[in-house]
Amino acid sequence: PTLLFVKVNRGKEETRRFYACSACRDRKDCNFFQWEDEKLSEARLAAREAYNQRCRPPLSRTQCVERYLRFIELPLSQRKFCQSCQQLLLPDDWGDHREHQVVGDVSVTQLRRPSQLLYPLENKKTNAQYLFADRTCQFLADLLSTLGFRRVLCVGTPRLHELIRLTEPGDKKSNIKSLLLDIDFRYSQFYVEDSFCHYNMFNHHFFDGKAALEVCRAFLQEDKGEGVILVTDPPFGGLVEPLAITFKKLIAMWKEGQSQDESQKELPIFWIFPYFFESRIHQFFPNFCMLDYQVDYDNHALYKHGKTGRKQSPVRIFTNIPPNKIILPTEEGYRFCPLCQRYVSLENRHCEHCGSCTSKDGRKWNHCFLCRKCVKPSWIHCSICNHCAVPDHSCEGTKDGCFICGELDHKRSTCPNIGTCKKANKAVRKQKQRRSNKMKMESRKGQSMNHASVTRKKKRREGAHQYLCS
Repeated sequence: PTLLFVKVNRGKEETRRFYACSACRDRKDCNFFQWEDEKLSEARLAAREAYNQRCRPPLSRTQCVERYLRFIELPLSQRKFCQSCQQLLLPDDWGDHREHQVVGDVSVTQLRRPSQLLYPLENKKTNAQYLFADRTCQFLADLLSTLGFRRVLCVGTPRLHELIRLTEPGDKKSNIKSLLLDIDFRYSQFYVEDSFCHYNMFNHHFFDGKAALEVCRAFLQEDKGEGVILVTDPPFGGLVEPLAITFKKLIAMWKEGQSQDESQKELPIFWIFPYFFESRIHQFFPNFCMLDYQVDYDNHALYKHGKTGRKQSPVRIFTNIPPNKIILPTEEGYRFCPLCQRYVSLENRHCEHCGSCTSKDGRKWNHCFLCRKCVKPSWIHCSICNHCAVPDHSCEGTKDGCFICGELDHKRSTCPNIGTCKKANKAVRKQKQRRSNKMKMESRKGQSMNHASVTRKKKRREGAHQYLCS
């Protein structure tokens, strides 16, 4: 399944709707495009189906499970993993991977931490697979155990799923079960059917069909839906609306197992997302609150805990669990605000005028009496705009719309003048290149002329000297 988008034509009120890939935001990664009202021929449908078959994972879900069960029975010396193909190898496969980069002696611990064996997929417009740092992962696991949850539906959080399953027998957290829903099919070779489902969170699609859907349904409705929480960490470049629709479908699936008396209850959720998406998330889940806890990632250059100023991680936890029930670690700089009745970051001070701890990014914010709210410490009040903004802002305000022609009814990518603009830019570049080459030629010519002039003057002086001497 794809998503339905709308294309707005410049200067026209009518729009045209089209289907495109829900997971890839770049046509180079997935070139699927179809107008909503387009009629497709049988030949084109057949060609598309053949293309889809070629793009599918090489092994089915059942085959992956069978291979995994055979793999764990092998002695340690025969357990091999191909880093080139990102695949567990059985003895029959060794010959085909002889020239590849292969890791041997794959231990049970490594099998239980597949995210450390697999290369992260970091294409920002397709996968954006950034993995929780151990600090964040351990905090989440401890928090879920403290809050009394017995089952965790991990939507796109493979590291948390691993840590929950790694707990030793007898540990309080060992009673917690976990189900991972993720679009990365490589995890299929490390988990049996009741632990992993190949899943697209942008359109609520289970790639392995009804069987995987029923696994998720049974997991959510176990114990009449008691003791389960949804934890999700979507790609930050994804649209909030389809994500919210997907989560509401999972909520509806969970509610199917509830009685009418419990219909007012809510499925607990941890939605991990940057703080600047707060207003968008509140459009779909107005009862969600944002915690001050800074989520950080192992393989992200910027989203790291412990940095100061604007370099702090902007990723937060949005939840419908009352914030006074969630204890943040004081050793990491969080403190309890008795007025707000919640834990906040150290620099987040309570504003008596706003009646809350107002900072969103971990820095101390200042109250503007003209705007009647707290703003970032780097902002100042502009008398022209009549609101606070950065000191070097443009008072005309940011202009939405097209960067090429300035019209507000479309973006640059759909501008009808984009071809003309590209030609003009190309012509300008060529003109600059010609001018640069001409200047270089004139410089060389001037240098040679100067050299010839100096030579003539030298000969003239030498001739005059010989004449005077004679």
